[in-house]
Amino acid sequence: MLDLFISTFATLFVVIDPLGCAPIYAGLTSNYTPKAAQTSALRACFIASIILLIFALFGSALLKALGIELNAFRIAGGIMLFVIALEMVFEKRTEKREERAEKVKHTPEPHEDISVFPMAMPMIAGPGSIATVMLMMSHTSDTSGMAMVLAALAAVLVLTAGALVAAGPLMRLLGQKVEAVITRVLGVLLGALAVQYVIDGVLGVLHP
Repeated sequence: MLDLFISTFATLFVVIDPLGCAPIYAGLTSNYTPKAAQTSALRACFIASIILLIFALFGSALLKALGIELNAFRIAGGIMLFVIALEMVFEKRTEKREERAEKVKHTPEPHEDISVFPMAMPMIAGPGSIATVMLMMSHTSDTSGMAMVLAALAAVLVLTAGALVAAGPLMRLLGQKVEAVITRVLGVLLGALAVQYVIDGVLGVLHP
């Protein structure tokens, strides 16, 4: 069970990337008061947690309703995560996040609530994190295993909330170069995990 917790935690941490979200959030809330920025960060993580919890609990039923086999979802999810990994290694993901953040930042209403978009979705509860929670829940069928997956999800979201709340000081501490190195290392790890998902799906199809 501990292996499942560690695997889920590591994958979600890499996919959600709290350290990558922090500088984006700091830029989006540069004209917020400290209290408003903190409130918005907590709201974004709460909304994202609800979205991810729904997919974690009811994602398998949704796949069955759509007639999609679990192995097919594993392969598709692995490919999706591998694309994210490539973007992280070559810094394309950071560029896309920054472009999205700039669009929101330059809207006519500078104090527009950004907790739902783009923070909760798609930065935290995006396609990668949704696919990950569904994949991890598919690896277990007992209550204790599901509890481990949900506990890992909760732990990552708590860390994400902490990173967003401390976004300003965190960025001054790490700097852009350190952040770029961390993002690339996490991207390589995510790529390996994504390939493993695809292998598991293919083996499941060939040897049901």
